[in-house]
Formats: sequence, C-alpha cells, structure tokens
Amino acid sequence: MIDRYTRPEMGKIWTLENRYRAWLAVELAVCEAWADMGRIPREAVSHIQQTASIDVPRILAIEETTRHDVIAFLTSLEEKVGPDSRFIHLGCTSSDIVDTANALLFKQAGELLLKDLDHLLEVLKSLSFKHKGVLCMGRTHGIHAEPTSFGLKMAGFYAEFCRHKRRVQDGLQDVCFGKISGAVGTFAFVTPELEARTMEKLGLSADPHSTQIIQRDRYAHFFSQLAVMAGGIERLCIELRHLQRTEVREVEEGFRKGQKGSSAMPHKKNPISAENLCGLSRLLRSNALAAMENQALWHERDISHSSVERVIMPDSTILADYALNRLSSLLANLVVHPEMMRENMDRSYGLFFSQRVLTTLIDAGMPRQKAYEAVQKQAMESWTKRTSFPELIMADQEIAGLLGQERLRELFDANFYLHNEDQIFTRVFTDASLS
Repeated sequence: MIDRYTRPEMGKIWTLENRYRAWLAVELAVCEAWADMGRIPREAVSHIQQTASIDVPRILAIEETTRHDVIAFLTSLEEKVGPDSRFIHLGCTSSDIVDTANALLFKQAGELLLKDLDHLLEVLKSLSFKHKGVLCMGRTHGIHAEPTSFGLKMAGFYAEFCRHKRRVQDGLQDVCFGKISGAVGTFAFVTPELEARTMEKLGLSADPHSTQIIQRDRYAHFFSQLAVMAGGIERLCIELRHLQRTEVREVEEGFRKGQKGSSAMPHKKNPISAENLCGLSRLLRSNALAAMENQALWHERDISHSSVERVIMPDSTILADYALNRLSSLLANLVVHPEMMRENMDRSYGLFFSQRVLTTLIDAGMPRQKAYEAVQKQAMESWTKRTSFPELIMADQEIAGLLGQERLRELFDANFYLHNEDQIFTRVFTDASLS
C-alpha cells in the first residue's frame, strides 16, 4: 500500500532498525538508572553510550545461530562495547526490554495518529461551516424523513471523530507503560526503584504489577480503540457512497484530469476512496480481535502473543495512518451539489412536512390518533398519485377548516427544520469536552 496517502514516518517506526534502537534506548536507560543507584560505574555507562550502536545485518546473522532475537541483539552490542557490556541487561529479562520498547514505539505511532485526527477534524469543521444552512434530505431506513443540512451532517461526524480522538488518546495512555521487574515480575534481581528511575528517563509509566510481561489487556484496549475509530471511518464512507449513487448524486469524489473510472465504461466516476476505506476498516477491526485473543497467556507468560503483535502492531497503525490521511483527502476534494440536494427533497412531493402538520393539528386541539390518520391519509394519497402533499393538505376541508389557509401556508417552509442549527453548531464546536 505505497501511494500518496502512505506516510513514510509511520513505516519507519516499525523497521528493524528503529525497533532495535528502541531496545537500545531501554538498555541505556537501565544502565543509567543502575549508575544513579551506585550499582555500576558511571564511566562504564559513558563508554556504553559512546560505543553501543545498531548493526541490523550483524544482529540477524547472530540470530541465525541463537534463534533468540534479544540474545542476538545483546551479543552484537557486546562485540561493539567490549568488557563494559557485562553491565548491559543487568538483572533484566527479555520482556523487560521488548515490552518497554513497545511502549516507546506505540508512543511514536500514536503521536502521528493524533496529528492525523487533528487534520481530519480541521477538514470536517471546514466542510461543516461551508455547508451550514445548505438544505438536504435527512433519511432514515434509506427513506426520506425530514430535512437537515449538509453542514449538520458533517458537524455530526466532527463530533464523532472528536470522540475517536479521545479514545485513541485513552488507548495510548494504556500502552505507554513499561516494566523492569525481572523474569516473573518479582524484582528478584532488580528493584522497583530501578524500574521507576528507568521509566522516568524514558517518559513512560511503570506498570503497577507486571508478570514477565505487560499484560495484554492494555494492548487489546488500544487496538479496540482503533477498531472503533475504523467503524467511524466506515460510517462516514458509507454515507458518502450512498450520496454518490446515480439516483442521488448529492456529492462526488474529486475526479482528477486523466483519471479513469472503468476499463469498459468511459462514463464511470466511482466512489473508490470511500469503498477502499470501508475495506480497510474491516482489517482494523479484525486486528482488534487478534489483540483480544492475545490476552489469555499461560501463567506468567508464553510467547503466543509475540508472533501476532509482530503483524498487528505495524499493520494496524500503518493502516490507521493511511485511512485517516486518505479520508482527509477525500473530504477536502469532495464535490458537493446543493442543487441536487434540493431536487432530491422535491422527489417526495413535500411529504417531509407531515410531522409539522401533525403537531400543529394536535396543538389546535385535534386528538393525536385522529390527527395522525388525517395526515397519513393525505400522505399516502400524495405518494400514490405523485401529487404535492402541501396542496392536498390545503385542500382537505377538515384540516384547512381547523387551521386556516394562511396558517397552513406558513407550515410549508423547509427552512423551519434548521431553526436550531446555530445551537447545534455552538454545542459541537465550542464544547471543550469535544476538542
């Protein structure tokens, strides 16, 4: 998936080079913490910092023999550092390094995702205000309901993606925990003080009680938040796909000069980005299930989770980054057709005024069920005979006799449905809890 929506910064986070650099950052922080506590010489730490470096081909070559990636990593460092390498990994187990480094990698990836979400929110806000007051048909069950505005549609998605941003932040907070507690989490050869000092140096939190690993409910939470966000991406894209249907055509994806829609039909302009994003959302949700399956490990740990995470950690964050960038581009280049929105409103002959007539009759004293039946009768007549609903209502002697022609004429103004639009915008765009 290498194209203009793929950001190289996210891919670089999950390279072997960067992964080993994160491991080295943890090992160095542990050495510094030990030196602070007087366990190892300060000069040794300085020497380790100066000489320790990452050599990916050498690590992989050693791993061919050791069949253990962390031991291969440590052996490579030993070759570079010399005798002082005995202080590296002192009292630690592999997961102390790997899980703490994972937190650093999650943190790097999370910062990019939050930037993506901020950009998407800017685009949604711009669309909301640009199309504030632009009447369009609201639909329930795919059927004309009552008018709304395209600005309100986009404002609703803005509010939702504010929630998605908070969820991603919560998920990140849950995975930004490290541990230096030893083989089964008892601090037998390290100390809680060492762990606390190490985490402070790395800008992470210490897990209150780890076994040999950070428990995977934390990871499941993070990937679940990405899955919920994916549901939001798909919901927005489903809306855009429906609105692009030939029979609706209220919006269109941007179509570049020279772009082709079909190998057989030159007229085609398809909702390819929205469809692509719906598919990618399925992958993000399936990866969340894999993360949840990783929660139940044997005793203090096994490694059944490890192979899964080597796939879903890069895949889900890269996919989420790609999807958010592609969605922002889709929305920024969206072609909106207000004239088609108004034309589509007229396709149901003004039936959307039915509730307004109903409530006005009730306010005038007519019993609710009687009023409902009277309005429904004219609504069905309008739909069956393809006749103006307002005209049928105004010709109904019982209804017109109760309300009068002048009052009825006032009812059939579609702008009535937006009289609280300003208040909704105020709630969405000025509520601090949404930002």
